[in-house]
Amino acid sequence: MASFSCSSSSSVMSVMGVILLLFSVLLAAAEAPVPARSASDQMILAACKTVGGGSTYFDVTFCLGALGSAGGAGGYQDLAAVAVDLLATNATSTEAKIDRLLGGSGVEVKADDAALARCLRSCQSLYGGIVDDGPACTAAVNGGRFGEATAILEKAAAAAKECEGGFEKSSAASPLTAEDDDAFKLAKLAVALLRFASEPGNGHCCY
Repeated sequence: MASFSCSSSSSVMSVMGVILLLFSVLLAAAEAPVPARSASDQMILAACKTVGGGSTYFDVTFCLGALGSAGGAGGYQDLAAVAVDLLATNATSTEAKIDRLLGGSGVEVKADDAALARCLRSCQSLYGGIVDDGPACTAAVNGGRFGEATAILEKAAAAAKECEGGFEKSSAASPLTAEDDDAFKLAKLAVALLRFASEPGNGHCCY
């Protein structure tokens, strides 16, 4: 008849002890409460679901990614100001990238690539306009002049679209696709936020 030694029995008990310990840890982790969202996070989520849920220009994920750092925002107007600031940052960096591509800091466009250079010069002017309009747009948002701000933002969205469209028309590969897409969506996001900010009771509440 087979028999177990004391050492074998002890090993089995040790293994069982480890398994029970791991099970207890996993059970405790599963039952641990999910950290509650901060009031700011809840507001941003609610606002993004409102403006992005039915938008044909951007989705909730883009909105959350753009406004995720907007701590302390008090409502749609504040969130629109954040989007406008992000648009200005995007336009400034894109303008600098275009300068670099055109040879401002080292030639990256071949001399014989006339189509690409022509498109970049057009985009340089378009993004320069967005940068120039930035302070006026920010002032309009902060001052509650939403119609004025919206007109500037729609102009910016059209500029980004025109920039990208120029490459398509010239059959040139665009080095600015990501920047154009972000600029367009940020402008449209700001417009959507301002639309809700203009409704009674929405200026300081996104719930």
